[in-house]
Amino acid sequence: MDSGKLVLGVLIGVTVGATLGILFAPDKGSTTRQKIVDRGEGYADDVKEKLDDFISSITSRFEKAKEEATEFASKAQKNYNESKKETDHVTA
Repeated sequence: MDSGKLVLGVLIGVTVGATLGILFAPDKGSTTRQKIVDRGEGYADDVKEKLDDFISSITSRFEKAKEEATEFASKAQKNYNESKKETDHVTA
């Protein structure tokens, strides 16, 4: 999750820097506002893409862990049943 925070921090920093650069540029106000909107949309798309990738990665890891836990539980149940049969056989 630290890499996700790092990426988000970098994107926010780039966005703020670009916005400040545009605001101090010697363009007409309407042109500056349009540039901010255009870049903002581009950055928003980038952030959304990174967030989707991050969520996909987390979901994939969760599913893998879930499968491993299910497999572990199944093996544990099998071992328990086998041990119980052996114990019942010995005590009978």
